[in-house]
Amino acid sequence: MKITVFNSSPRGKKSNTHKIVTAFAAGAEEAGAEVENVFLVDKDIGHCRGCFVCWTVTPGECVIKDDMTELIEKVLASDVIVFATPLYIDNVSGIMKNFMDRLIPVADPHLEKDEHGETRHPMREGRVEGKKMVVISNSGFHEQSHFQVLRLLFRRIARNLGQELAGEIYRGAGELLSVNHVMLKPLIARYEKLLRQAGRELVENGSITEATTAALEKPLVPEALYSRAANKNWDALIRDRAPFSRGRS
Repeated sequence: MKITVFNSSPRGKKSNTHKIVTAFAAGAEEAGAEVENVFLVDKDIGHCRGCFVCWTVTPGECVIKDDMTELIEKVLASDVIVFATPLYIDNVSGIMKNFMDRLIPVADPHLEKDEHGETRHPMREGRVEGKKMVVISNSGFHEQSHFQVLRLLFRRIARNLGQELAGEIYRGAGELLSVNHVMLKPLIARYEKLLRQAGRELVENGSITEATTAALEKPLVPEALYSRAANKNWDALIRDRAPFSRGRS
């Protein structure tokens, strides 16, 4: 099984998104999968121009010559596509949105009805239909309710692409994953163990089980404790950076 993770965090390898991906990928590799991590922040991805050249003049090929040519090939060569993104304004990051917009060449412009009787664009033969999709995201907010938009968004995307949504990993209070504190280490270690389990389940069973998904969404720490610590940390950052800000012209 070939799994490709497309990480759209602007922080790349330093991101909390990557911390989640690392443990998940380790579990998938333990089960025999080949996993590749692609950091979209390092790629040249231009905005979709809405010119329809990829639908009318050069079917399946974008007029923009940048790194999306290589990235689409990675999508096509994968059995599982992982969309990994931090939560930005209740949605995916801007980098991820550009990436998703530029996947339009895999679709055909004609209209058809799906199995639910709803109109969609058919996928070009042998392109992306039938693959599995996994979503990974984290938020600085504590509550899991902040992922409502992403839950609906990727269900719609999977439906329109003709793919199975084989797993969703949403981590509230994701900033805790970057905190080096003796009290947090066992909590984070347990969470990473669950992530590895999710990776193994995907490879061995074809999807992440409901039980593992539910366990992954349990709070790492009480909300009040998290909010107090987060605000204290922000106050310290603001205080430390204030002299720098006052010195700017």
